[in-house]
Amino acid sequence: MDGKGRFLDNIFIERLWRTLKYECVYLHAWETGSETKAAIRKWMTFYNHQRPHSALGGKPPALVYWQRNDINQPDQQAQRVA
Repeated sequence: MDGKGRFLDNIFIERLWRTLKYECVYLHAWETGSETKAAIRKWMTFYNHQRPHSALGGKPPALVYWQRNDINQPDQQAQRVA
């Protein structure tokens, strides 16, 4: 890490943790650590693949990421298959 923009990374991580706590953790009382881990994993999948994000035009992050990858590197898929 070169330190450029590192403070911005911290802001995004803090927002993610706050959202996780308020939308998932504080709403449930799990009995075991494995239940907690499974529920958080399920929420993270929802957050990345289904939950709309206003900063991304109402799209989930995974969709934006894969669309951006397809546009920037259209021939990479063909190279993997060939």
